[in-house]
Amino acid sequence: MAVRAVRGAVQLERDDAEHMKEQVGELLTAILERNDLLPDDLISVWFTATPDLRSDFPAAAARGLGITDVPLICAQELDVTGAMERVVRVLAHVETGLSKAGIAHVYLGAAGALRKDIAQ
Repeated sequence: MAVRAVRGAVQLERDDAEHMKEQVGELLTAILERNDLLPDDLISVWFTATPDLRSDFPAAAARGLGITDVPLICAQELDVTGAMERVVRVLAHVETGLSKAGIAHVYLGAAGALRKDIAQ
């Protein structure tokens, strides 16, 4: 097993706690499924949110999925002029047998435009 990093992002339609929970939950589920991972394979997860998202912590979605024994942290994304709005980004450190090239980075919906080079 190797330690790998998996990236992902989703753009929310609005700043609403339930919407965030749903969309971030969908993102985390897709990251796990597309990389054939179980919650036990997670080492830690970093979440960032753009400054316009204030309704809840993105990590609350992970807790809602039952990911309760993994260290999670939330931070605010840089407020860069012209950057995509209402975006939650994820950086998950995982134990996996996948190579770096085999990792599926997940960018849902409009967030796919953020990293066209690695989005799958």
